[in-house]
Formats: sequence, structure tokens, C-alpha cells
Amino acid sequence: MVKITLPDGSVREFESAVTPVDVAKSISEGLARNVISAMVNGTQTEINTPISTDSTLQLLTWNDDLGKKAFWHSSAHLLAQAIVEFYPDAKLTIGPAIENGFYYDVDFGDESLSEKDFDKIEKKMLENAKKNSTFNLYAVSKADALKEYADNPYKTELISNLNDGEITFCSHDNFTDLCRGGHIPATGIVKAVKILNAAGAYWRGDEKNKQLTRVYGISFPKQKDLTEYLERLEEAKRRDHRKLGKELGIFAFSEKVGAGLPLWLPKGAALRKKLENFLSEAQKKSGYEFVMSPHIGAKELYVTSGHWDKYGADSFQPIKTPNEGEEFMLKPMNCPHHCEIYKVGQWSYKDLPKRFAEFGTVYRYEQSGELHGLTRVRGFTQDDAHLFCTPDQLLAEFENVIDLTLYVFKSLGFEDFVTQVSLRDPDKKEKYIGSDENWKKAEDAIIQAAEKKGLKTIVEYGEAAFYGPKLDFMVKDALGRSWQLGTIQVDYNLPERFDLWYTGSDNEKHRPVMIHRAPFGSMERFIAILLENTAGDFPLWLAPDQFTILPISEKYVDYAKKVSQLLENHDICGLIDDRNEKTGRKIRDAEMKKLPFMLIVGENEERDGTISVRRRNEGDLGTMSVEDFIAYFQKEAKI
Repeated sequence: MVKITLPDGSVREFESAVTPVDVAKSISEGLARNVISAMVNGTQTEINTPISTDSTLQLLTWNDDLGKKAFWHSSAHLLAQAIVEFYPDAKLTIGPAIENGFYYDVDFGDESLSEKDFDKIEKKMLENAKKNSTFNLYAVSKADALKEYADNPYKTELISNLNDGEITFCSHDNFTDLCRGGHIPATGIVKAVKILNAAGAYWRGDEKNKQLTRVYGISFPKQKDLTEYLERLEEAKRRDHRKLGKELGIFAFSEKVGAGLPLWLPKGAALRKKLENFLSEAQKKSGYEFVMSPHIGAKELYVTSGHWDKYGADSFQPIKTPNEGEEFMLKPMNCPHHCEIYKVGQWSYKDLPKRFAEFGTVYRYEQSGELHGLTRVRGFTQDDAHLFCTPDQLLAEFENVIDLTLYVFKSLGFEDFVTQVSLRDPDKKEKYIGSDENWKKAEDAIIQAAEKKGLKTIVEYGEAAFYGPKLDFMVKDALGRSWQLGTIQVDYNLPERFDLWYTGSDNEKHRPVMIHRAPFGSMERFIAILLENTAGDFPLWLAPDQFTILPISEKYVDYAKKVSQLLENHDICGLIDDRNEKTGRKIRDAEMKKLPFMLIVGENEERDGTISVRRRNEGDLGTMSVEDFIAYFQKEAKI
């Protein structure tokens, strides 16, 4: 008797070995038709794989993320098959599924692949898919595997790191590949494919290795799904923050300044300042104190914190001074500095919690190939804060930080999100610092706080910071893409490493608990995501320029300046377009620049002390007195 436990806890019994698709048939024929992959005891496998012992089973369809993973991984096999048919001397390496689609890294040797070749590869993939060939996974000895790939150094390297009993091949049609498994039943399920692009990629991500060609693709069970995806892709290009940042004058990069080091232009600086003021006001109301720390610190500071040991080799290297043996580092994190700020005072339990906040700029040496606009940079500013509290205060403080983060998201239109409880990998404890006892206390605190707040959570092992677990906010934007924004972390370890203490009610020394938090995450990344989510149409209160005044001729420029000053006196910021252009052209230009209000002034407006108001995407709002417009604006811009 084989007992199969399903995700809802129900158990189905079978007299002998059973396959996942057999289990699906026992539930419903409709499910059996739609199931494309399965998780057996936490391992993804094919739906025709026999299960001979009591097991847990999750049946996967296209609508499941893991179902898509199997679909796209199988499509990578179709891509590799098509490539070797056109390029028989090409050497295949790896072809995994990714968040959206799949890729395959290929050494094309003396040949090359370009965009003009994409169409023929797509057609060949679909031609092969229509054969409806089954995917067959089977074990191979290490000796036979090495023999099979004797002329492929990449596959040979992979096989050399495996043991007998760990090596499997997957075959379909006339194609076989080294593979760990997790495929759809047959190729016929794949109905639509698109090769998205090809780019350089070093073997195993190491710049010392040969550069390969990474071919990206995506596939779907229906042509309609592909069409919709490509439409979303075009919309994403339109919303690309790098494009919008240039068009709207938000930020720029300079080769002379250095890769990954953004320059904030006046409008971008104004946008950042408004975000900082918004959060500073909220933090002030929540009892935070503001601190500032330098951009560098002695190397020993980061040795104490553990950052040097964990990140030093891959970070900016120490700065040497004229003094022998003296070394400083560009600040990779704010928390060690805040620990030292805490140590300046002598605190009792009555003084806690202490909440130190700083918009602190940090520096991390990201590889040049990983830099991407504002989302991946080498210098960025965190809306950082570190709270030092007693163990009894921990849950309440953590819940208050959750409330602050939710307030920030709601105010900026990010309301579709899940929270990820990021825990350490129990099988790789050497990656982390601190005792098992402290890790358990920290992880339990995060889980309890999230449950008490009723947050929708997922748990991910191995995603914790090296010093403590995290609660990460995974936000979906207007295109349905998921981003990790705010983060909250519980830390029992840095207080120990920095010998932090407070005097308890028993007059003895006790360790505080530390909470790290950053609702924005980093100003750079947050603004990039905000740009793409809003397509540059910022909330009215946040727009760098909230109006433009359009005098219909140069005779009314002085009146325009008077109106502008009145608005500026009420913290409504904007500009005057006094170019010698027709008003219609000025309106079109203002619309393109995504300016919220166009205020037109001429003879009647100057005589009556009024303005003609036009709002972007709404059109003409009529004539108002300046005072009435200020009242209207303040109501509309209220957070």
C-alpha cells in the first residue's frame, strides 16, 4: 500500500506504485489533462515517474510557478535541439528556466548567432514540438557520461563534479542532454515560442573563463499568452526607468565619474528630497532620532561586524593612508556605525528603545556585467534605521516597523505585495554568524510579528542576511513584476560582536536586540521601480515640477512670475515656459514631460488675477483664482 499525502493534508492510498498523473486521474480527468509536472517529497519530477513509497505530492499545472519552471526548462531542451541542428559544431553548456522563460549558454566556436537567426530557430523549435515527443529521464554512469561528452569540455567539467548515481540524461526525439530532471510530459504542450535576445556570458559567471553566447527565450501553451507577454514587454520598454530618467531629467551616469555611480540631476534631487522629507516626517512621529555617519570607516570596524569576512574580497578594497598599516574602507553598511553611535551612551532599560535613522550612502563593488541603471549600482543611499530594544520590546517594535513600511507603500501606490520570511539555510550554517539559540529567537520573532499583522507570507530558506533573518516585502508593479523593496531584520549577533549593553531593572548588564529596517530599501532602486510603476506620472505631491505656467505672449511673463511666486510660497513647485512658441506646442511639450498642471495666463487672467487651469490626462478645468487653485491643489496632493 502506497500512501500519497496531498497539499491539503488529505491522503490517498494505492495498492502499488503510482505515478503523479495516476493520482491526478483519481481526483479528476480535467486535472489529469492539465497537470504538467509534480513535486514528490519536495523534489520536482516528471508526472510519469513511479512513486513506490509513502510520499507527499504536489500536482503542478501551467498556472503554478513550478509548473512554468518545468515548461520553460523543457523548452530550453527544444532550443538546444534546434541550435545543434543548425550549428552541429556548437558546444552546449547549461539551459535553466528563469523567472520569465529560459536561456541556454552555447559556445558557437567560429560561428555566431545574431538576431536574423532567431526566426529560423523559433520555427525549428515549433516544428520539433509538434512531434509531441516524450521527455525520458534515465540514469547514466559517470564513465559513460564522460565518454558521451568527450568533445565537450563544459559538460565534462559538470560531470566531473558529480558522483555515480547522481548523473541523469534526458532524451526527446533525436536529442539527448545532461539534465537533473523536472520536465513536462511531451513537447506537444509547447505551442508558442519567442527568442528574445542573445548576449555574452562567461562560463560559470567567471570573467577568467571563455565568453559564451547566452540565448534567451520564452514559451507558452497558447499563442495568445505569447502575444500578451510581448505586449507587456513593449510596455516595459516604454516604462524603462533608464529611458524615463533621461527624458525627464532625473539622473545620469558619467564614464569619468565611474560605472554604477549615478549623478542626480536637479529634478532627480528634488524627487529624492521629497521622498526623504516624507519618510523623515513619518519617522519623527514614530520616535526616531536622526544621526549621520561618515562615508568611510576603519577596516577594523567591518572586521568586528563580520562584513569584511563575508564581503571584503568582493567589495571595494581598503584605502591605505600615509600611516603604515592604517586602512579604511568605503562604507558597505550603515549598521556598524550605528552600533558605535549606540555605544557612545550608557543606557538603562528605561531609555530603550533607541531608534537611530539615517539616509546613509554605502558602496559595494558590483561586477560591471551586473550593473543596471539605478536598480544595480555601486553607490546607493539606504533609508536606514537601527532600533535597539529589550527582548520584551522586540515584538511591539517589529510590528511598529511593519506599520511604517505599509504606510510608505500605501502612500506611493504599492498595494499588491507579499512578505517573504527569509531564513538561514539550515544545511549551510557556516554562511552565518551567531548561535543557534539567537537565530531561533530572531526567526520566531519575525514569524510571530508577521502572523499577528495578518501578512500574506512565503518562507524562503537561505535568503537571510549573514547576521540575522529578514522580513522582505515583495511588491508587484503595474506590469505584474515582483520587486523586493522594504526589508526588516532581527539581529541578536551584532550587539554581541560590538559588546552593546543596557542596564536592566535588576541593575545588571543585558544585551539589546537590534532591528535593521529600510522601507525604501535604497533610494536608487526604489526610484527606479517607482519610475517604471508610474511610467513617470508621479503622485502629485511627489512630482519634481508640479506645474508649468504658460504665458500666451511675452507681455504676460511678469504676471506668470507673480503667480509662480505665490505658488512657491505654498510649497507648490514648478516652472515658467516663456519660450516664443504657440501655446498648443507648449501644452504638448508639458504633457510629454508629464507635468501635472498647465497654468495658462494672458490678458484676461492678468486683469482678473486668475489662471486658466489644465490638468494632464484630464484636460481643461476652467478658470480659477490663484487662491482657489492653491486650495484645490493642496486637497489633491494630500497624502
